[in-house]
This record gives sequence, structure tokens and C-alpha cells, in this order.
Amino acid sequence: MWPTKEDFRIQASNFDLTNGLNILRIICGLFLFPHVLGKFAAGTVSAATVGFFAKAGFHPPELWVYIAAISETAVGVALVLGIGTRFAALGACALLAIAVYSLQVVKGFGWTWNTGGYEYPVFWAIVSLAVAIEAWKRQARRVPAPATVSPSKATVSHLGMSARRS
Repeated sequence: MWPTKEDFRIQASNFDLTNGLNILRIICGLFLFPHVLGKFAAGTVSAATVGFFAKAGFHPPELWVYIAAISETAVGVALVLGIGTRFAALGACALLAIAVYSLQVVKGFGWTWNTGGYEYPVFWAIVSLAVAIEAWKRQARRVPAPATVSPSKATVSHLGMSARRS
């Protein structure tokens, strides 16, 4: 489904914390902001981050750090506000998949987060994917499906009859 105006309206229902999906969506967005800030130190791009991006094969690394920071900020804001949720959550999932790939290239296989592994970004990507799926389902419920009429049940209105054909 294509984006609609409805996708970009901030609604009070987006912040109803009795809806567990809203909590997951908001947290998925909020958790991106520390990652954006971690890419910068003393008002400039962190040398450690640039080094990591270079080792992961992103050249020029400084440019890719900015692209990642802008992408994470945009996706984070959209998820927190509940705008474009279907696409923002898929974007978060893609960003996290790239992060997992980068960790694999730089550090090799490592699962647990406390050893620099990708357990945490994999979990976060799966949660983002779940948020996207639920947002798509919610959108599908909002947009009525085109009506289909089977020929055997059609009304013969063009002949002025109100009876149905059998």
C-alpha cells in the first residue's frame, strides 16, 4: 500500500500507552537516539565510529556516518510520533540489519551483546519488523477492500428487477 495523508498525521491514539504496540513503537524509536549521539564526540564525528565504518567497508566513512545518523534520526522521530510507522519500522529493521552485517565484517561472529555481538540489534530488528507488520495490518483494516460481486449473487438492477439471480 502506498503512503496516505493518514500516515503522516500525529494522532492522540499514537500515544495511548494502554496499547502495547504503541509502547514497542515508541521504544524502538527512542532507542535510536543514543546511537545517533554516540556517533559524535565533542561536536564532530567520533574517530572510533569513523574507524568502525571504514573497517566495515563503508567508504568514505565520514559520509556514511552522517548518512547513518540522519537515517537513524528520521526513523526514530517517525517511530516516536507514530508517523509513517509502516515505513519507518521497516527502515529501522533495514538499519539494524546493516548494523548486524557491519558487526559481522568487523568483529566476526559474536552473539552476546556484552562481547560486542549482535544479539541486541537482531532482537531490535525483529521487534521493529513486528511493529511494521502490525502497522501494515492496521492500515489494511482502515482501507476498505474493493467490493467484489459474484455473478450468481448480482442484482439485476439494470433490468429494473430487484430479485437476485440464482
